[in-house]
Amino acid sequence: MTDVKELIQAKVKCIGAKREALMPILQAIVEEKNYLNEEDMIQVAEALDLSTADVYGTATFYTFLDTVPRGKYVIRVCKTISCHMAGKDEIVDTLKDLLKVDLGETTPDKNFTLMQANCMGWCHKGPVMLVNDDIYTELTKDKVIKIIHDYMGS
Repeated sequence: MTDVKELIQAKVKCIGAKREALMPILQAIVEEKNYLNEEDMIQVAEALDLSTADVYGTATFYTFLDTVPRGKYVIRVCKTISCHMAGKDEIVDTLKDLLKVDLGETTPDKNFTLMQANCMGWCHKGPVMLVNDDIYTELTKDKVIKIIHDYMGS
């Protein structure tokens, strides 16, 4: 794992120490360690000469910038009305049963976190879920079970 301070410095060198660097830096930290902690946000604020409140406000506003540790695989099920009408609830229930967690929880082995998210831009292919950066569309109960079992085997 890369040191967060080094990661921040590399991004600042590439993008510059300006406000526009905030999102790319926060995204890079989340990509590296799966979440942002308080110390990470303080370091970003110092590097960009922003207030920690500004960095924290940005980090907590965006769904994909987690500020608590998550599992190795973060599952996000779309919660829009179109996915709901396409059977999102059955998908969520299948995931809860399979993983033995509720929404917002992480499995005891820290492999999976189950969450819901707003529109992912695939309304015409719902229900939809993301597992980290991989999109899965037109989900059924059987399809979800196979997908999760594939992740369990990896």
